[in-house]
Amino acid sequence: MNIALIGATGFVGSAVLNEALNRGYKVTAIARDTSKVNTKNDNLTLVTADVYDTEALAKVLKDHDAVVNAFNAGWTNPNLYDDFIKGSESIQQAVKLSGVKRLLVVGGAGSLEIAPGVQLVDTPEFPAQWKSGATAARDYLNIIKKENDLDWTFLSPAIQLHPGARTGVFRLGTDQPVFDADHKSEITVEDMAVAIIDELEKNQFIRKRFTLGY
Repeated sequence: MNIALIGATGFVGSAVLNEALNRGYKVTAIARDTSKVNTKNDNLTLVTADVYDTEALAKVLKDHDAVVNAFNAGWTNPNLYDDFIKGSESIQQAVKLSGVKRLLVVGGAGSLEIAPGVQLVDTPEFPAQWKSGATAARDYLNIIKKENDLDWTFLSPAIQLHPGARTGVFRLGTDQPVFDADHKSEITVEDMAVAIIDELEKNQFIRKRFTLGY
């Protein structure tokens, strides 16, 4: 498979890049600064692009089998909410213009329901420093749910996402967090990358959101 990976130098994007290349995928790694990509591989193409330039991005995305959107507007960005929504919508439109049908969006855990009608981001315990980005991802999920022309999937990570081992062993869920026996919702970024590439191969959650955890 030949995939375009937006945000290839980020925390999630770099893990997805390694997983895809290790499986023999051809990857076009798209980022603001591709010099941060340390990987060398015959199946890797580096492209510097601005996600806000929709038409230019569409030309880069053309002729790929799928697009993985791991875009992050920057956790310290004072305009994070607006920039995340603007960038995500631009990517969505660029995918449509490119003729690619398959889009997998990496979102946040904040939109997961921890009680009927209650999302994690709206609870008093939710950390203030993550609230703007989590709210943006939640609101973008509501936007992409109205998209009928693309075969999109939205992935919410576990509540705790951290570096660690690639086990390939985890459980999948939909709109509620996946908790373990100790009531922890966690996943390594390496295993989240496994789930992302698995979904591109299996297409289990077309026009749906899913999540995962141990």
